Amino acid sequence: MLTVRAPAKINLTLEVLGERADGFHNIRSVIQAINLCDSLGFSLSDKIEVSSDNPDFIPEKSLVARAAARLQQVKGCDQGARIEVEKRIPLSSGLGGDSSDAAAVLLGLNELWQPGLKPVKLLELATRLGSDVAFFLYGGTALAEGRGEKIAPLPALPHRWVVLLTPAMPEVEKKTKQLYERLKPKHYSDGKITDSMVVGLTRGAVSPSMLFNTFENVAYDFFPKLKLYKEHFLKLGAPHVHLAGSGPTLFTMLEDRAQAEDLYQRCKDQGLEAYLADTLSSLDRL
Repeated sequence: MLTVRAPAKINLTLEVLGERADGFHNIRSVIQAINLCDSLGFSLSDKIEVSSDNPDFIPEKSLVARAAARLQQVKGCDQGARIEVEKRIPLSSGLGGDSSDAAAVLLGLNELWQPGLKPVKLLELATRLGSDVAFFLYGGTALAEGRGEKIAPLPALPHRWVVLLTPAMPEVEKKTKQLYERLKPKHYSDGKITDSMVVGLTRGAVSPSMLFNTFENVAYDFFPKLKLYKEHFLKLGAPHVHLAGSGPTLFTMLEDRAQAEDLYQRCKDQGLEAYLADTLSSLDRL
């Protein structure tokens, strides 16, 4: 069986520049892959079959089945595949799990169904599937522009440990769309915050004060008790707390592994859903 890892991501910056004519929004964002990964297994079959060890994962609602069907169509391929999704990234958490799984499907099936498509064609397919999917074909640290589909690799973030806290709350339908709708023009920016982060990465000097996510302007009112989770995270010892993507997951970054492990354990001891990961400079997928 062919196995492909699908990492989660956090946004080091996420600026919304304004609304587009097509109803989407233009963004500038620095995205960072982290070592919290789903694992997708691929084997040949007569048809597309998707299963998961997580009973809450519904293949028909995910990008996994769509990515497989789209690749099959583009290749004119009559082969099928059995895709087994081992979920470790929490669902609808702001960590990009569904988009990462979709990218893993493109990479895995492209390898399984030889001859494969060229990377530029996979990138085109990724862009059509969703705004974040293209990033996961690159991984590491990258600049995202447009509606998120225009990706440019960046110098690697100096290694950090990441402690993630995912609040216990019901899944919200069309969460990201609702958060975008709550943004006002005063929450838009001109991209200079992201520019500063890019300069910091180039110089190898990034500080917590450089992190930014405009969804924090609306997320703490949108998600029940999210502010309480943030305050509790800080009380447990998180040096700073930021929203991951469109949330509701919160994260903090630390340079020291022992401190990160200690904070993670304190979260677990409180019965919180927490994860310990570290930043990835590149993707070792296949």
